[in-house]
Amino acid sequence: MTRRRALSSAVARRLAAVATSGSWTRAAIAQRFEEIGTPDADRIATRLFDLLPTPPVEGVDSVYRLLSELPHIDEPAPVVEQPDHEWRFDVPKWTHTVAVAQAVGLTPAELDWFADPGEWLRNKAPTLQHYRYRIRSDHRLLEAPKERLREVQRRILTALLDRVPPHAAAHGFVRGRSVHTFAAPHAGRDMVVRIDLRAFFPSISQARVRAVFDSLGYPPRVSRVLTGLCTTSTPPDVLARLPFDTASRLRGSHLPQGAPTSPALANLVTYRLDRRLTGLARSSRAEYTRYADDLAFSGVDLAADRLISAVGRIAADEGFSVHPRKTRIMRAHRRQHLAGLVINSHAQVVRTEYDQLRALLFNSLRTGPDLQNRDGRSHFREYVYGRIAWIGESNPNRKRALLALADRIEWTG
Repeated sequence: MTRRRALSSAVARRLAAVATSGSWTRAAIAQRFEEIGTPDADRIATRLFDLLPTPPVEGVDSVYRLLSELPHIDEPAPVVEQPDHEWRFDVPKWTHTVAVAQAVGLTPAELDWFADPGEWLRNKAPTLQHYRYRIRSDHRLLEAPKERLREVQRRILTALLDRVPPHAAAHGFVRGRSVHTFAAPHAGRDMVVRIDLRAFFPSISQARVRAVFDSLGYPPRVSRVLTGLCTTSTPPDVLARLPFDTASRLRGSHLPQGAPTSPALANLVTYRLDRRLTGLARSSRAEYTRYADDLAFSGVDLAADRLISAVGRIAADEGFSVHPRKTRIMRAHRRQHLAGLVINSHAQVVRTEYDQLRALLFNSLRTGPDLQNRDGRSHFREYVYGRIAWIGESNPNRKRALLALADRIEWTG
């Protein structure tokens, strides 16, 4: 057991040298102490910084004298690396926050600023905040990280989150899966039930995100920093423009809708939900898939009301709520649709969308594409070919017909 006592002269001298070896901020000092295995590095750095809020004039000597006089500081212990068996999946083995800073291209002081552990920035001027905010017509808030934080989040996504597989039922924002793979298992079924989760991203709290990083094997301080980089709490002036129930969900720290890391983290947070709903579907001889906040079930002779009630209970138990007005029961004799695809026979884009794009291509051949670009899109050609790819993913014949028309157009951009 570690004894709590005044530091020896040698240890105080070592800590003083470390404290003065870089930038003089509480966060930077704490991270340097952490790197040499100092227990309670945050507390020691805080006490030291409170006593010396500006860089010491006498350098190491004045810091050494302060540390020598501070009672009840634990002796530094050697750094003990986590055993390999505690790590899950092939994630980067970041045991210290300085390793996180290096991986995402920040200095230790910048890492603390972007992680915002005290949620100081939510009350600062918009120029100091890390997000831009836009309220949609349905009162859904989009929280888009500014360029520097977006790049940090992209690095976390690529280096870490992309290496952790979601549940097989998750099809949204997963490489190799799409709305087509989400809808295809339900095509041609006697009954399809679609259920929507209310306020999907805001329902995922900071604590639930941190649990993901903890479960992957990251030490507490690293988990806290990673969580801070991937979550946010909405500023009061933005909350004031939202309905009360929406603002209530956004007041606490949560996953922002608009961050590159949010979809992957949401899929990992909902792993247990997907597993339980897959079990529920199997017990009903049904299929289950999920695309973000859209849940889909299908089968023959489903007891729909009982299924919907069970889904609501499981969702609530997992920290989510069902949006009852968006629940749909679709039988085979009527149009069945999921995520913009008609699935009565097989999953494909509705015929009217194909006809509209075909007409646009014909008109572009006749009058030129510029006159058909009525929304003034800067990359109109890419937009058209993107729509062709979307329609063609579920119907190769339609794709060939549309590409044959598009390839005859004289694109100007």
